[in-house]
Amino acid sequence: MSLRHLLTAAVMSFAACASASATETLVLYTSQPSKDAQQTVDAFMAANPDIKVDWVRDGTTKIMAKLRAEFAAGAPKPDVLLIADLVTMEGLKREGRLAPVTTAPVQGYDKRLFDNDFHYFSTKLITTGIVYNSKSPVKPSSWQDLTKPELKGLVAMPSPLTSGAATIHMEAMTQNNTLGWSYYENLAANNVKPKGGNGGTFKAVASGEKMVGVVVDFLPIREKAKGSPVEFVFPSEGVSAVTEPVAVLETAKNKDAAAKFVHFLLSKEGQQLAADQGYLPAHPKVAGPQGFPTRNEIKLIDFDAGEALETAEADKKKFLEIFGE
Repeated sequence: MSLRHLLTAAVMSFAACASASATETLVLYTSQPSKDAQQTVDAFMAANPDIKVDWVRDGTTKIMAKLRAEFAAGAPKPDVLLIADLVTMEGLKREGRLAPVTTAPVQGYDKRLFDNDFHYFSTKLITTGIVYNSKSPVKPSSWQDLTKPELKGLVAMPSPLTSGAATIHMEAMTQNNTLGWSYYENLAANNVKPKGGNGGTFKAVASGEKMVGVVVDFLPIREKAKGSPVEFVFPSEGVSAVTEPVAVLETAKNKDAAAKFVHFLLSKEGQQLAADQGYLPAHPKVAGPQGFPTRNEIKLIDFDAGEALETAEADKKKFLEIFGE
């Protein structure tokens, strides 16, 4: 083979290798609904055509069980996590499982929505407030309204033994000095019987089986727009929120691509995607979907994820004692 042919072959070989290495692979574990996860991945890859995303989707509890098994085997697969709640992320941080993303664009975000050490970042707000049927004898505006005698036996509520959002809500409410466990005791005295998740709670109120319910925001707001006879209220004391945080694993094989994923979700484009999917964006300057108030009209109940991490299991037992589930 001539020198020219050798050089041509070498250049072609180098070009082929360069092309193969031009595409990075990012592994994502997420608890997003499948449709949302696909939209998120597609939007990220459109913005980052040099990165391919392989993703695994399941509920946060099952995702964490899978990841724990991988930790135990010494072979964790994901580069990045996008799961339901801050408490799970705080636990991973304390174990040294998360890598900081100090370049994350958090300017303008409420400091309560991301880790002080930049290990995890909220991407949206799925708040828990009050839904009521148009026939309700009480039009609630406060959490305390659910304890009124006119609503005895007419209030539906998901259980923290079933729902992750209900667990976060329980922790936020009991950390609040003006509500606390006495509030739950008053609910129990008003014949509230928590059960199941948010979907069942919403259906009970929409059907008129119950008049009022404790539920995540997007269900009643979305269904009201379709004609359901319900109203959703952000109570005066504030709301709890599941924030779907994102984080990069310390064991990530592709930390640069994982950091880009974090940047994308926190960017204006990523936040607009959350709004387009029907959720309230975490960034206050990105408008939420139709039917939501502006971010500055929504008061968040102060919530300490570290405290919740330490108390959640004992608190579930106390909840069970109060309501006798």
